[in-house]
Amino acid sequence: MQIMVINSGSSSIKFGLFEAPDAGPLPLEGVVLKVEGVFSGIGSPGREAVRLKDGHGNLMPIDGLLPASTHLDALTALIAWMEADSAHPIAAIGHRVVHGGRDYQMPIKVTSSHLAALSELSSLAPLHQPHGLAPIEHLMQRFPDVAQIACFDTAFHAEQPSVARHFALPRELTQKGLIRYGFHGLSYDYISRVLDDYLPFDECKERVIVAHLGNGASLCALHNKRSVASTMGFTALEGLPMGTRSGSVDPGLVLHLIQQEGMSPEEVEAMLYKRSGLLGVSGISGDVRELLESGAPEAEEALSLYAYRIAREIGSLAAALGGVDQLVFTAGVGENAAYVREKVITQCEWLGVALDRDANAGNEHRISSAHSTLGAWVIPTDEARMMAWYCAQHIREHSQRRPKVAVKCLARLVKRASKG
Repeated sequence: MQIMVINSGSSSIKFGLFEAPDAGPLPLEGVVLKVEGVFSGIGSPGREAVRLKDGHGNLMPIDGLLPASTHLDALTALIAWMEADSAHPIAAIGHRVVHGGRDYQMPIKVTSSHLAALSELSSLAPLHQPHGLAPIEHLMQRFPDVAQIACFDTAFHAEQPSVARHFALPRELTQKGLIRYGFHGLSYDYISRVLDDYLPFDECKERVIVAHLGNGASLCALHNKRSVASTMGFTALEGLPMGTRSGSVDPGLVLHLIQQEGMSPEEVEAMLYKRSGLLGVSGISGDVRELLESGAPEAEEALSLYAYRIAREIGSLAAALGGVDQLVFTAGVGENAAYVREKVITQCEWLGVALDRDANAGNEHRISSAHSTLGAWVIPTDEARMMAWYCAQHIREHSQRRPKVAVKCLARLVKRASKG
């Protein structure tokens, strides 16, 4: 079956076309990426771009795809591109939805009532939820016979123990759903499923801390590959400093900004989400790559604070696990920024980890030394493949046969990519 996945963010739309078997075993590696692309710079005049790659990461001709200035323009172009050639029908379109609240703990085929309920959660993820839901609504209208599958970033954490999910608030607020949800679940889910592929069979994997470090950043404690604690909570603002998000701050500071500094709630929200984090501390950029190239003392200060907070939260999650056996770095910064990993690991030596600096500099999978009692690893994440796997699983479980629909996928491009 053919599956399209879409990850719509505040300034980009990422998409991928996958193939999955109709029957038989369905391992993650059985879901094969054929084509992937991204519309970037949306809403930033002069920075709009579009890129297309085959399943091996090779650049492909964009074949009529043009940069888009709005999300609707990008989605319209994507639909036209999908319909450009006759081929097998697309069985489902998967969407990353950041917040599923308490009610959505597994992928679902979205209905209009689901959309309404999920829209009510937008205040909990204002940078993500509206952008994640908009393509679903548009494509439900455009292709009513194609399953639109929502895959939730909160779902992986839904079975955390209550002691890890509750705030020390009045009980009536907890009962209303003001609890810790956790995010980046698709990434952590994927890492939990591929650990055995990267770690030797004799390595203990009972207690694992995964650091998902990208423009958004969080940590997750896995006990026997299940989430038991995470640094993000009620919203995707809590926890580590991020590209432009503050991470955890004293709630009293927020009250001070409103009551004493005269800021409105909307101004505080904009500051905490869009003008804080690495950008706020450095005054230069929220992009780790730019900070590493800067040489300015403010850039080093931002990176040092970033690494310190990561190391401190690793200690917290180690306490939640009762110790730690493995430490995994993933996502854009975690997979590529050797300098950040070194600063973090150096501050975690008390846990028994020793860095292999050459392996770290080479972005090898194992970056801990031979005498390290705590394993340190770099494992690439693949949220898009995780989404496609869930879509394939859903279609298998809920359909007797694939729907015969008018959506046409990319026969010529897929054929070219396969040959390439």
